[in-house]
Amino acid sequence: MTLWAELPEDRQLQLREDYARDPACLTGTCSLEAKTTQFAAWLAVRGVVFTVADLRPKRRSEDHSRAKS
Repeated sequence: MTLWAELPEDRQLQLREDYARDPACLTGTCSLEAKTTQFAAWLAVRGVVFTVADLRPKRRSEDHSRAKS
């Protein structure tokens, strides 16, 4: 199994797009918990681990060279 956070951004995007086209996608609910659970299960079949922590990924570190005066 591969962690979601370890996937390249282009692969994450492709998986999100594939999921959006899949009939398994829960578009009829407002529940973030239900959506996350369903997406994680969908990804698991594809060998990817997705957790609630992946909803808020760490931001990339800023370029500190611009901040130096």
